[in-house]
Amino acid sequence: MRTTIARRGLVAASVALIAGFSFAGPAAATPAPNWSGMNVTNYSGPIPAAPGTLIEQVPLARPLWVNAAASAYRFLYSTSNQHGPHATSTAEVFLPKGTPPKGGWPVIAWAHGTVGLGDQCTPSAQPAAARQQTYLGHWLDQGYAVVGTDYAGLGTPGLMSYLNGKVEAHNLVDSVRAARQLGKPLSNRWALVGQSQGAGAAMNGARYATEFSRGYGLDYRGVVATGTPANIETIVSLGGPTFPPVKLPTGLTTYAMYIVAGFRDARPDLNVNSILSPLGRQLADQAETLCYDEFSKEMDGRDLRAMFVKPISSIPNAYGQLKEYMGTPDNGYDRPIFLGQGLTDIDVPAPSALSLAAALTANHQPLQLHLYPTDHSGTVYAATNDATAFLQSIMR
Repeated sequence: MRTTIARRGLVAASVALIAGFSFAGPAAATPAPNWSGMNVTNYSGPIPAAPGTLIEQVPLARPLWVNAAASAYRFLYSTSNQHGPHATSTAEVFLPKGTPPKGGWPVIAWAHGTVGLGDQCTPSAQPAAARQQTYLGHWLDQGYAVVGTDYAGLGTPGLMSYLNGKVEAHNLVDSVRAARQLGKPLSNRWALVGQSQGAGAAMNGARYATEFSRGYGLDYRGVVATGTPANIETIVSLGGPTFPPVKLPTGLTTYAMYIVAGFRDARPDLNVNSILSPLGRQLADQAETLCYDEFSKEMDGRDLRAMFVKPISSIPNAYGQLKEYMGTPDNGYDRPIFLGQGLTDIDVPAPSALSLAAALTANHQPLQLHLYPTDHSGTVYAATNDATAFLQSIMR
């Protein structure tokens, strides 16, 4: 009952909020990817049956490093995707400067935010953005190795399954296992850290970390999630030719079409194309190939209602299907949770994370909720000191 009330509150608050949202203009076009000599976008080699098995590794090209790193590598490993096991993903790992402690550097599994679905968007093939340089550099300076999965389908065969929490959970856990096969001084102690899309991935990873890593010899300790998209399926399931009742800002329409593209790919049996207009199908196709900056230009000024000819609810059990695809669990966590949220966040509005926090609290989960008077990006910086203390307490 409390979760249902939280969902209703999220819908009402979000509809009220989104009418006034504004977004900064899109940045420059995405540079050509730098694969560090390991282009596996069309990989057709053998895939080990065991998830988290290292397949190939190369030094990460120097222009792609986080500046605080002593060394960096890019690697390919076995994992699952939206269509089952026996898939692949790439990841990057950054090692701190200095002498590793006994047992190796403790590990942060970094879950990145929205970059787009095209292979050229792959984080391990693009220079680190300023915020990532600062944030990941901070964790390296604190003595943590950082393992950043790209998620299956970004730079590997298939489509990255946007906001598909359980797939992202597999990718995160498997990246840590594979990284420990690189022959580098990495501890079995690890935690999850994610922002935005990555916060949802990290929360799913946290829920399933113990289950998915059983038998790997890993020691999972907890999660830091900031700007977490939660209960978004509640709003998405209401979409169609007449909802939302207002024209949305570019950022939200861009995210929405990434969700449509990912859901359509993950569930071909539901014939998502049948509810899309010709324009909607065209834009969903473009969503599969364009990075955020380019796709947000394409979505600028679009009315999301024009993307549909039938409501999403016309899909049988639409809400249940979407929740299975992109839901954030609100129970079953066995390690501490740090949930940080900006109160002026317009990318992931506060009601989203707060509805999750309410459900987690009602279900007696091990939650720490931290609120900050800042926006989506600012939450990363505002939460850093609290998150640092949190990780220090759980990683001892």
